Amino acid sequence: MLENLSQRLSKVVKTLRGEARLTEANTQEMLREIRVALLEADVALPVVRDLVARIKEKALGQEVVGSLTPGQALVGVVHRELTAVMGGQAAELDLSVRPPAVVLMAGLQGAGKTTTVGKLAKWLKENKKKKVLTVSCDVYRPAAIEQLRTVTEQAGADFFPSTADQKPVDIANAALQWARTHYHDVLLVDTAGRLAIDEQMMREIAELHRQLQPSETLFVVDAMQGQDAVNTAKAFREALPLTGVVLTKLDGDSRGGAALSVKAVTGAPIKFAGVGEKLTGLEAFHPERMANRILGMGDIVSLVEEAHKAVDQEEAQKLAAKLKAGNRFDLNDFASQLGQMSRMGGLSGLLDKLPAQFQQAAAGADMSKAEKQVKRMQAIIYSMTPGERSKPELIKASRKRRIATGAGVPVQEVNRLLSQFDQMQSMMKKMQKGGLAKMMRGMKGMLPGGMR
Repeated sequence: MLENLSQRLSKVVKTLRGEARLTEANTQEMLREIRVALLEADVALPVVRDLVARIKEKALGQEVVGSLTPGQALVGVVHRELTAVMGGQAAELDLSVRPPAVVLMAGLQGAGKTTTVGKLAKWLKENKKKKVLTVSCDVYRPAAIEQLRTVTEQAGADFFPSTADQKPVDIANAALQWARTHYHDVLLVDTAGRLAIDEQMMREIAELHRQLQPSETLFVVDAMQGQDAVNTAKAFREALPLTGVVLTKLDGDSRGGAALSVKAVTGAPIKFAGVGEKLTGLEAFHPERMANRILGMGDIVSLVEEAHKAVDQEEAQKLAAKLKAGNRFDLNDFASQLGQMSRMGGLSGLLDKLPAQFQQAAAGADMSKAEKQVKRMQAIIYSMTPGERSKPELIKASRKRRIATGAGVPVQEVNRLLSQFDQMQSMMKKMQKGGLAKMMRGMKGMLPGGMR
């Protein structure tokens, strides 16, 4: 995510060295580089002009304090301006109305509206403890209603059924009435999209807005569209009073232009960022954290938050008590650790939030290959009997062949897993004895996919 922009801005920083202050002479070249980096990232031209002008104004004459280099001082200025252009502060959903609060989702076909409705339903249910009802007003796209039903069930929310022969306004009104009588806190309305801006679509969504009077009107936009996303945003802003933006497919946006442009164009804050296809792949958008990522500083705060959500506290305490009591770390514990890592978004999801130096250290590793390897390791462990997981020493040649067949892998991979597990087990023994330095040395070479 945002790799190209991050790399260009990192180069800018490295070239400013040995100066006492930021002057017009030593910043001119840097500003040109920043301008090129932003244009390459497909940031809208008016946004680029405004951003570069503000960086120039704030940077000139700025003293380089203490041990800071001019490059670091410039990063401080760029970080503040990037944060400002993306909204400054994180904006939350406004649900402080008489229930049900109506959230209207608008955007082009293929932007990810239906999946986002499912993600948002799950997020509201788990993070805000809301009773959520979803409804599809998309009577044009085949299977759109069924798709929403599926993702709603997966999210654990309620679904209001509709059919393709109904009018969108009638569906919405019926769903709103149902939400009122069944005491739902939030009604999420999925609307029809088109492949391009369409007069009929705009009229329909404007009518839905007039009828429902939603507390939130969220514009869903594909971050990978870049400049096209900005043009679409303008059209929706003219038709609807947008209250927020959801950026989808942000994990695939190596340019980052949409993230930097859409707030300036719509005037509406970015409230959520969607990553991946899983229903857990929805994050509240924090401009400051995104600016950190763009500048290669990582997003440790989000990483810690994800870890807190993914780690089963009860399970972690049990493992700690088990090790403290002197009991062995077994394959059940190993499988549990792998599962928790997967719930945090896998290796690529973790790496994306780490600072640039850590990302560079793992640059040679194929993350997709590493993640496949982790899944194969899980499959091998799940092909074992409970007794084998508790006592891996029972696993001899015939058992290895059975496990390999069950997991669909060669016997060599079972041997490799058992060898890695032996290393981890000895590492845990060292940890039990308080030898942290020994444990860290023991970790060398244990990461999958060539990560060393």
